[in-house]
Amino acid sequence: MLRYMLDTNLCIRLLRDRPKGLRDRFNENADALCISTIILNELLYGAEKSADPVKHRASVENFAARLVILQFDEAAAAHAANIRAVLERKGQMIGGYDVLIAGHARSAGLSVITGNLREFTRVDGLIAEDWLPEKPDSN
Repeated sequence: MLRYMLDTNLCIRLLRDRPKGLRDRFNENADALCISTIILNELLYGAEKSADPVKHRASVENFAARLVILQFDEAAAAHAANIRAVLERKGQMIGGYDVLIAGHARSAGLSVITGNLREFTRVDGLIAEDWLPEKPDSN
């Protein structure tokens, strides 16, 4: 059963295998993970503009093949529009792609897994989790 939608920044970290330990968490939860077509677009765009598009596109396609890819649909669009309007009224806007991802995850009843909690925790009715290992205390 799907429970989590990976955010783009977490996917990039998984593709780079950094930090260590993140891939283990991914593998433990693989059956519950998905990405949005919005995220797939961002990953493919990054591959296309890289120094080695063929290699990076193959990596993205390999990665995406292990996941369910959810189509951005009318319900996702409606949730994203609501999120954008609410955050705009509050003066707390988040990035355009983050609005779409948040709307898609919320419409599907999924938690967003991200390394960017600051953006996603502004969205009412959305659960966001950070799976990155905690940084050692610098004190």
